Amino acid sequence: MYSDLLHSLPNVLAFANFAAVVIGVLAGIIVGAMPGLSATMAISVLVPFTFGLDPLVALGLMAGIYNGAMYGGAIPAVLLRIPGTPAAVATTFDGYPMAQKGQGGFALQVAVVSSAIGGIASAFALMLLAPPLSKVTLLFGPSEVFWVAVFGLCSIIFLLGGSPVKGLISACFGVFVSVIGSDPILGTDRYTFGQLELLDGISIVILLVGLYALPPVIDLLEQPLKADTSTSDHLGTEPIWRTLPRMFRFWKTWLRSAIIGIWIGILPGAGGSMAAFMSYNEARRASKTPETWGNGEPEGVAASETANNADTASALIPALTLGIPGTAVAAVMLGGLLVHGLQPGPMLFRDNPDVVFGFMWQFLFGAILLVFLGGSLATNSFAKLLKLPRPLLGSVIIVLMLIGVYSIHGRMFDVYLMLGFGAIGYVMDKLKYPLPPVVLGLILGSFAEENLRLALRIGRGDWTVLFQNLTSQILVVLTLGVIVGPVIKRRFFDRRKEGGAES
Repeated sequence: MYSDLLHSLPNVLAFANFAAVVIGVLAGIIVGAMPGLSATMAISVLVPFTFGLDPLVALGLMAGIYNGAMYGGAIPAVLLRIPGTPAAVATTFDGYPMAQKGQGGFALQVAVVSSAIGGIASAFALMLLAPPLSKVTLLFGPSEVFWVAVFGLCSIIFLLGGSPVKGLISACFGVFVSVIGSDPILGTDRYTFGQLELLDGISIVILLVGLYALPPVIDLLEQPLKADTSTSDHLGTEPIWRTLPRMFRFWKTWLRSAIIGIWIGILPGAGGSMAAFMSYNEARRASKTPETWGNGEPEGVAASETANNADTASALIPALTLGIPGTAVAAVMLGGLLVHGLQPGPMLFRDNPDVVFGFMWQFLFGAILLVFLGGSLATNSFAKLLKLPRPLLGSVIIVLMLIGVYSIHGRMFDVYLMLGFGAIGYVMDKLKYPLPPVVLGLILGSFAEENLRLALRIGRGDWTVLFQNLTSQILVVLTLGVIVGPVIKRRFFDRRKEGGAES
């Protein structure tokens, strides 16, 4: 197998195949940087146009777009607190405060280096571990996947900081939004109120743009004449090679986040959003100064961006070996493989080794190119966005939001829905209700529901089916630890502080 991996390298280095990766990375960065657009959307549009192309050229474009878009989402997340992609939500926690402190350029440099490291680790995982690691996915049945989703929700509610009650309310709102539409099993309508547009549910892009884009724009336009020299004149855009030594202290975070991202990527359906949240929480918990997180801690940007990029190629491990896409983008890529007569599964490695291993090399090169293309593009061009006058910047963002949301299905109903979520997000922001649990609730709500109902159908309604095997039991213990751990930690440290004060 590994001789085929080396044999496929010269094909990838051919001009047309390598140029496809370069073009894909640049296009992906632009797509990811535009709120409302995503890698899934870009690749979906691309696939029909690849019919007449060589398979490696088509797959190179897809790999490049995927890598570029996952990083590109960090650009508006850092500069404008608008996640360009769902996986960039956690990047806003510390990226945007860094931009407000005049460190927007450095935050983007941390993001691009971390994205490259995560992408490289993910590509190596896909190259070297696809056959053995594909067996791991067979351990996760419906009950295990349900507990993975519950663990992800509990992590963001109880480990994000702030009020757990407000976090729980936000998560419940997200879960409620996730069940709007047709029942996935029975096909009946739920909470559609007679609106045909809601039968397919609510797109996460609409929710993201509404919750995360409108409130900052409103704040931006409320004080249009306020000088903001900290972000406009001192972006910290020194060359990336000079700032690179300052990032080496993040090596533990890079390693931990890459492992989390790869693991989440292998699990079918989990996705980069969950990887970014879990990695951010774990890095914060391991930090010696957790109180600085959320106020402009560059390590938070490193944790989020490493994990959501480590999810890219690893999501293709179950897709290529078992035909089970780990993410929506992986599902679209499977369609791209089928367009070119490549059937995902174990026979893919035997019948088309040059193409499948060449595809893996293209993921690796796409990740490496991020530093060269993304670093200069982001720090020298996109960081200057904050120098625009606030009214002009706000107007541009609103136009991009409206175009992006309208382009999803080509209907005004989505625009009205986005504006409604924007109003809700503005109120939640003012009342200090966290927004990330809403997003994760939408992502994991339907995911958890489908697997819970499937597990109960398999167990004929017996709830003990959720606790029968060791994998489920381990996940239950981890979930309980996430819930109880912060409470015990607070009480322990409170008593310790009180004892220290008395002495």
